[in-house]
Amino acid sequence: MNPDLVAETTETKRTKVNTMRAAVITAPGTVEIQEVPLPEPGPTQVRIKMEGCGLCASNIPVWQGREWFSYPIPAGNPGHEGWGVVDAVGTEVKTVKVGDRVAALSYNAYAEYDLAEADAVVQIPEVLAGVPFPGEPLGCAINIFKRSDIQAGHTVAILGIGFLGALLVQLAKEAGARVIALSQRDYSLNIANEAGTDKLVKLDDHYQIIEKVKNLTGGNFCERVIECTGKEWPLNLAGELTAERGKLIIAGFHQDGMRSVNVQLWNWRGLDVINAHERDPKIYLSGISEAVKAVITGRLTPQPLYTHEFPLENMAEAFQLLNSRPDGFMKALVKF
Repeated sequence: MNPDLVAETTETKRTKVNTMRAAVITAPGTVEIQEVPLPEPGPTQVRIKMEGCGLCASNIPVWQGREWFSYPIPAGNPGHEGWGVVDAVGTEVKTVKVGDRVAALSYNAYAEYDLAEADAVVQIPEVLAGVPFPGEPLGCAINIFKRSDIQAGHTVAILGIGFLGALLVQLAKEAGARVIALSQRDYSLNIANEAGTDKLVKLDDHYQIIEKVKNLTGGNFCERVIECTGKEWPLNLAGELTAERGKLIIAGFHQDGMRSVNVQLWNWRGLDVINAHERDPKIYLSGISEAVKAVITGRLTPQPLYTHEFPLENMAEAFQLLNSRPDGFMKALVKF
């Protein structure tokens, strides 16, 4: 029998019984693909038939397990980097219609369908048809860049060249900055080099790194330093690399406890320390909208950074890869 007809028949049956497939983290390190109720949009919501969802490093604690999490985790959670096509709208929705392709701020996107408020989606234009678009992390990169206030001629150090760090290299270079990329992984440094980084520094010895950057900047250090690792040591190193009256931007997601930092150094150099994380959905959506334009114009080129793809059935493998980050890994997508 034709596989496409089998898929269509299966989808029709699911629609009739109002169920869908979703990933459910049932216990630390354990995920199941379950048949769960198909969500119905409320008056101000839209339902999205998901095309895909990016995996975010912030998912790692949920996958590994922490004492404050309760299992099972809600179906589809913590997927929040989804995009797809609107297939149903609430009775009060006027700005979005069935058939629109959108990126969304939604939170259960490791599933075949998810709900979002109609004012929490950004339309993806036809020119990007077929192009993966995990809007939330792309918008996050735009917003962090804007908070960094990078100007032409600035020397910018970016610590941690994962997906976010690589995007920030692209944006800083496009703005006319001189970029120093720092990473532990040779693969990541190669990615930064391909993005046009001016200097590459291996994240190894704390004091040798300081001396290298000091020499590269004529003793002045960097007007802007963006820390993307979410770890304590690179955060303290970032302060050492920031010039007097420079800006230290914390972009890494610090989620594993308290931090000890050298506030004396921060005081002495008169640093502006910026926590670049956003919580206002409107700012997130503004970043996603700008990211759409940036991808269209080539200001951002994220496609080479999507290094791994998985079907929903292989969600456990996807989480394991996210956790281990083997050589060659940059960004994983779950595709439906």
